[in-house]
Amino acid sequence: MAGGGEWQVLFDDGHQQRYLPDRRAVLRFVLAVGPQAASSRFEVLTETGRVRLADGSDGGRQFALAEVIDLARPGEIDRVRRELLADD
Repeated sequence: MAGGGEWQVLFDDGHQQRYLPDRRAVLRFVLAVGPQAASSRFEVLTETGRVRLADGSDGGRQFALAEVIDLARPGEIDRVRRELLADD
């Protein structure tokens, strides 16, 4: 799953977010924070470009949903660990 730039992770029912530099950092973060998070669901977004305002000025970064990691799903923790180890 490729990303063009920074990644964003939304968790705790959208009340918290983190910006991370790459997919591996996302996976490490989810595995580290998951057991203490208020929710087992993590929305993973990837940067898709810049937002241009009507006057042509820069409105900031734009992100799109890449996947949902739900650690309560059977086998999900193992899947995330395998993906992380496969990248080593």
